[in-house]
Amino acid sequence: MRTPPPRRARTTVLTALALVAAAGLTACGGSASGDDDTPRLRIGYQRFGGLSLVKARGEAPDAEWSLFESGPVLTEVGLADRHRAWPAELSGGQAQRVAVARALVREPDVLLLDEPFGALDALTRLRMQALLRRLRAEHGFAALLVTHDVEEALLLADRLLLLESGVIAEELSVPLGPTRTPDDLAFGALRRRLLDRLGVPT
Repeated sequence: MRTPPPRRARTTVLTALALVAAAGLTACGGSASGDDDTPRLRIGYQRFGGLSLVKARGEAPDAEWSLFESGPVLTEVGLADRHRAWPAELSGGQAQRVAVARALVREPDVLLLDEPFGALDALTRLRMQALLRRLRAEHGFAALLVTHDVEEALLLADRLLLLESGVIAEELSVPLGPTRTPDDLAFGALRRRLLDRLGVPT
């Protein structure tokens, strides 16, 4: 997980990783390269634009939509009854769930997330953070998540990378358990250390 530099640099990093996958690995939503039997790393890229997979009425489903609609992934994110909804009929939290579901539909080994919960209200954000923790525990994928939110980073990450001017300025281990909360003493100490490094008074 990374605390971000300016948006262009952050998006460039994630896009570059996705392009590496498309060039030499099997990317979720992309095509496999190479004809050998070498195992490929599957990478899912969560974007808010992923909500376009919500089926427009009257359109013929493509292969990815068929996987999306018929599989259990919508049930896993709590949207089993919304698979035929128009995008405008979804709340912000539901739209983000669709984007996460789309990224998960091909069972990625690595999930890339670019500020996935930044536009959500506080309660919906907490629910989405809990959902991501549960999905990671159940599916075992790794995640690279960009966020401005220090508490979100500490709640979700095992390791933090702080980028400044496009380079890694600091790497911080997060030795907290899976049931961590902001009330934990160790959580508070890490939060103060990170805010101090960012120049934010505590």
